[in-house]
Amino acid sequence: MGGSSDRNHSFNFDHSYWSFDGKDAHFANQQQVYNELGVEMLDHAFEGYNVCIFAYGQTGSGKSYTMMGKPSDPTEAGIIPRLCKNLFERIDGISDSKCTVEIYCERVKDLLNPNSSSNLRVREHPSLGPYVDDLTKLAVLNYQEILHLMDEGNKARTVAYTNMNSTSSRSHAVFTIVLTQKEEDGNSGLSGEKVAKISLVDLAGSERANSTGAEGQRLKEGANINKSLTTLGLVISKLAEESGKKGKSKGGKGVIPYRDSVLTWLLRENLGGNSKTAMVAALSPANINFDETLSTLRYADRAKQIMCQAVINEDPNAKLIRELKEEVLRLRKQLEEKGVVAYSQESSVPIPKYSAKDHQLIDELNAAEKLMKQMNETWEEKLRRTEDLRKKREEELRDMGLATSEHGNALGVFSPRLPHLVNLNEDPLMSECLLYYLNEGDTRVGRVDASNRPDIILSGDAILPIHCVFRHEDGAVELEPMKGARVYVNGQQISTSQLLHTGNRVILGDHHVFRYTDPLEAKMSRHNLASLQEQPLDWKFAQQELLEEQGIDLNEEMQKKLKRKG
Repeated sequence: MGGSSDRNHSFNFDHSYWSFDGKDAHFANQQQVYNELGVEMLDHAFEGYNVCIFAYGQTGSGKSYTMMGKPSDPTEAGIIPRLCKNLFERIDGISDSKCTVEIYCERVKDLLNPNSSSNLRVREHPSLGPYVDDLTKLAVLNYQEILHLMDEGNKARTVAYTNMNSTSSRSHAVFTIVLTQKEEDGNSGLSGEKVAKISLVDLAGSERANSTGAEGQRLKEGANINKSLTTLGLVISKLAEESGKKGKSKGGKGVIPYRDSVLTWLLRENLGGNSKTAMVAALSPANINFDETLSTLRYADRAKQIMCQAVINEDPNAKLIRELKEEVLRLRKQLEEKGVVAYSQESSVPIPKYSAKDHQLIDELNAAEKLMKQMNETWEEKLRRTEDLRKKREEELRDMGLATSEHGNALGVFSPRLPHLVNLNEDPLMSECLLYYLNEGDTRVGRVDASNRPDIILSGDAILPIHCVFRHEDGAVELEPMKGARVYVNGQQISTSQLLHTGNRVILGDHHVFRYTDPLEAKMSRHNLASLQEQPLDWKFAQQELLEEQGIDLNEEMQKKLKRKG
């Protein structure tokens, strides 16, 4: 490739894909990428190896599209949904092995457990390595259950970021599947297990503040993202240097700074340990992104030099349970010799005053007992716990006025008969995944701290305790704002009651954007709506409409910003 200085740069990789224009003869679609990358990794997982695929690149280069894509669209689904589907297709075809699958999402907050704290603790075990304490592991039986959990996690993520007045995800995402194959020898009667961990990672985009226009909180988030990516780059460089030293010299082993970032600590085994790992470098074809593209290619070139030492993970559970039992006995003996009584952090009993070392021993004992309990948990118990958590999630969604799986579990799969609101978001993956029904009578919208709890719960400084009321009478819905409430319909602020029609854009406060739909009205005037919708009624349309109604010219504002930067 060439740059502004007409200097050529050469890079060698295992695969190279062009996915900018679908009309090109050499266009690579999602299926081709999965066939050449995902299938091989899934083969290794069934052999018993840990595998990892992670996507890296600047913001907007297509990392999330490559990894997740659109799960509900067979042609545009990414590596994660295709791998999950292929996984269960293979399981159905296996007769000699009984396979169980556990799935959990690793994020700043556990998205699959409504009772989880927002800051999970990262621990390290001598055998298991780094892991997230109290991270939910849920049992699944088929591909549809995985899709349902991904949808539930995305709903929780959307609610979380809406409540923080953010419009898109600013974090790294690690999607992990634990594949356990149980094999029984008919002659000896002995059974064995192969346990493989499949880690699918979508990193946050690397970005420059001056090119994104980030300010305030968004600038701080970008700085934290770039810090973790810088640490990841440093770890990859150190590992590449260590791989190059092998067989050349007998110098001492360098220190790899895994602990400098939670991201690199959690991915330690995938980066330079027991794992078969593939990296997807997502690039932008735009000339203005030349420097970022060159940086990404150099990043990937260093990663390619790393040599991982992957081994087949055969029957680790029995050994781990035995080691955990020994560790529990050892810790209990140490505490008994000191006359210290162990306690649990979850207990309501006041914590006794012990030395810092004793508290540390008790903490280690509780962690070991918790791990041992998880590993001894039967498949039936996991299924029961999964069902209990599902009910709790749906109960929380109902309390917020959201639709749950009683009415259907994914937008587009079912057709609500009641008038409803769907959320609109700057991030397409977080848009149209929250649905609020407007039942007969009054549906009140407000904050959770209102004296009379509203039917739909929203948050934010611009949301009043009771912000507005949707009045559903005689087959029509009117929106009535409360005094002083910021309520916009189709970009215009309203202060009195207004009748809503299908396709109307509703903005409440500063950050809550919705599209109103009345299925009966939409059915009667489908041809009229089709002629009006020259462009999709999405978040971008609603924001442009709002600015235009306020007399703000977007092109003029962009020109002013460009002049200031120049």
